[in-house]
Amino acid sequence: MFDERERIVLLIDGANLYATSKALGFDIDYKALLRHFQKHGYLLRAYYYTALIEDQEYSSIRPLIDWLDYNGYSVVTKAAKEFTDASGRRKVKGNMDIELTVDALELAPNADHFVLFSGDGDFRRLVEALQLRGKKVSVVSTTSSQPPMIADDLRRQADYFVDLNSLKSKIGRETPARESAPVYDDDEEEDYA
Repeated sequence: MFDERERIVLLIDGANLYATSKALGFDIDYKALLRHFQKHGYLLRAYYYTALIEDQEYSSIRPLIDWLDYNGYSVVTKAAKEFTDASGRRKVKGNMDIELTVDALELAPNADHFVLFSGDGDFRRLVEALQLRGKKVSVVSTTSSQPPMIADDLRRQADYFVDLNSLKSKIGRETPARESAPVYDDDEEEDYA
């Protein structure tokens, strides 16, 4: 799947990867994730995309964002909106699809292989556009959860599909018991079927 001569770009949809790893019952060790992909080629860039609630005094995701920023990741954020849904659950609304897509297309001339950490079917067209530019695209998500966290059309479009569950021993760590985290919600319902 990888050629050690390839220039690799990681594109991490933070909210989607968080939900996928939680569905599989483990946390991501981001230092191990970088090391894992550095072994497979020249890691050109590792991008992490997430929305932040700007008006909060403390955000539970801020320590992760700061750590990533100082430890080899290019962090892309934007302000999100917080609201309570009809069932009383706290939700954060922030879609990073455009930012991820623009960065991928701008990096395309300098990269050989893109690794997209997302199951969001909206990225199918991005995968196709990168492939038309002669790039390989691997998608990391899961079919091991019920329901699967990856849209079928995204999985079919990718050159390679990597089930996040298969990477657990390499990039995972057990999830500690903690307070419930906010539920992330993109602009529209996800299509994982």
